Amino acid sequence: MDDLLRVGVIASTHGIGGEVKVFPTTDDPQRFKKLKKCILFFKNEKIELDITGVRFFKNMVILRFKQFNNINQIEKYKSAELYVTRENAVELKEDEYFICDLIGLKAVDESETVIGTVTDVLQTGANDVYEITAQDGKQYLFPAIKECVFGVDLEAGVIKVHVMKGLLDL
Repeated sequence: MDDLLRVGVIASTHGIGGEVKVFPTTDDPQRFKKLKKCILFFKNEKIELDITGVRFFKNMVILRFKQFNNINQIEKYKSAELYVTRENAVELKEDEYFICDLIGLKAVDESETVIGTVTDVLQTGANDVYEITAQDGKQYLFPAIKECVFGVDLEAGVIKVHVMKGLLDL
């Protein structure tokens, strides 16, 4: 599913008309306003859906789909994940990346010494933090700031990092 990006998870139904409350898993929930299509994954089902209505309530997005018009049709999809294709993804600014593209990159320092592999990206609010796991299983946290991460090459599968003093001394 590397060509698909998760944008939300159906949390519950909303009313009896087939609407659902979606917990957004995207940085920008407002992106749903422009979204016309998404793909629902649930167990072994994959359904392309047309979005016909978008509203916001607290931290949730309320969606209406063309394919469902009552609660009985949509109720079984609670906890289903919603995805978009890369063509329908938000446009990234310079030096922005999708988390799924960073996972698995080889992390190297300035002298090309391999530190490990990016295994997770923690979103802290101030800045992201890249979790890098060494071959021996040790985990290191690198803040995603220019002083620490100075290059990402998705094609080569490499992220270049500066090892700040004490960062590897665990």
